[in-house]
Amino acid sequence: MSAINESEGKCPFSSLNLESGAPTKEELLKKYGRDVFSDFDFDDPVYNTRHYEIQDDLLKHCPVARSNVGKGYWIVSRNKDVRQVAQNWKVFSSAQGYQPNRPDDLPYLMPEESDPPMHTSWRNVLNPHLSPNRVLAYDDIVRKDVNTLIDRFIANGKCEFISELGSILPGWAFFKNVLGVPVDDLNKLVASVENGTFAPVAERGKHFAYIFEYLDSYLRERQELPPRGDLVDTILEGVCYEDGSQAPWEHKVSILVDITFGGIATTTYVMASGIHFLATHQEDREALLADPSLMDSAIEEFVRVFPPVVSLGRTCTEDVEVNGVKMKSGDFVMINYAASSRDPRVVDHADTIDIRRKSVLHTAFGAGPHRCIGSHLARVELRATFEEWLKRIPEFKLAEGTEPVFQTGFLRSMRELHLEF
Repeated sequence: MSAINESEGKCPFSSLNLESGAPTKEELLKKYGRDVFSDFDFDDPVYNTRHYEIQDDLLKHCPVARSNVGKGYWIVSRNKDVRQVAQNWKVFSSAQGYQPNRPDDLPYLMPEESDPPMHTSWRNVLNPHLSPNRVLAYDDIVRKDVNTLIDRFIANGKCEFISELGSILPGWAFFKNVLGVPVDDLNKLVASVENGTFAPVAERGKHFAYIFEYLDSYLRERQELPPRGDLVDTILEGVCYEDGSQAPWEHKVSILVDITFGGIATTTYVMASGIHFLATHQEDREALLADPSLMDSAIEEFVRVFPPVVSLGRTCTEDVEVNGVKMKSGDFVMINYAASSRDPRVVDHADTIDIRRKSVLHTAFGAGPHRCIGSHLARVELRATFEEWLKRIPEFKLAEGTEPVFQTGFLRSMRELHLEF
């Protein structure tokens, strides 16, 4: 079975390891306007509007899908296969980036786009700054920030959640507590992160360039100031690589960009989606109000069902087979973390949101050595937001005549959420 039709540069439908009873190409075209099994595209608008349907079709019928966009890539969706790819960094390397068809002018983001031992060297010194105990100390500050933001609109009886709280709080939490960067500059950085993610591929590099320039300047300023013993000082100190060389300056800037990108680009979606769910599911909202001990499981369930990181990529370093599909050295593989978290093979009633779920198995924060370094801070932000919101605004609903607005690529975000209370 040949995985790719070399003469056409396409993946023939017959080369995929489809399950019995899978929709035909014609049925997929009728359903989605696109063959999402052998001609997938993260940036196709249909993947945004029918996101969960496509994820579930991939899980049920097509363990490994194919995209012909640009140089092409594979999409691995089932939990077992996702973990296989994510954990085996020697065969599935991060060192050539996590974006498919990566723009040539886009710098690599350390340590995310590197492999052990280089990746390990950085994670060993960065992890303590974002450990559970360290970020728990930020809880009071984050809660005060949540209330400061709520104070701005609560008297109005309505808000647009994203612009008035959801897109602001993660940046405040990260800038104030982890980086010490002035929050006055947050809006420009958030806009650059958004455009660097969702703008046309050819334009993303210039938006990332602004982030690199800003944080390069900030790092140089901090280099001239007395040490504070924080994460930025750790980055400035750097690490020694296996060959005995010291990490160069551009790696230090890249580390700061990578952590900043993760700190302000992801938590908003889970936060907004959880609030949207509670606005439209009164029983669950009342259950959380009556029994706050449910909050832990509710947060994990929201993270499972609403993962902001849809998929990240790896490059095959050798010929390999995943779930019956042969991949060649140099092939690009997207790890579909979002689909993996709703795989019915590992999660009972995976398409149901159950805030009482006892064991919430998900890959929303990734798997393997590249697992999200900021997951503990994200949980602090989510808990503070949900708890303080419910204290202040226990009754709320979607504004009449509105629906959330989403944008989806290899990340997923909510752009508008109008609420009334």
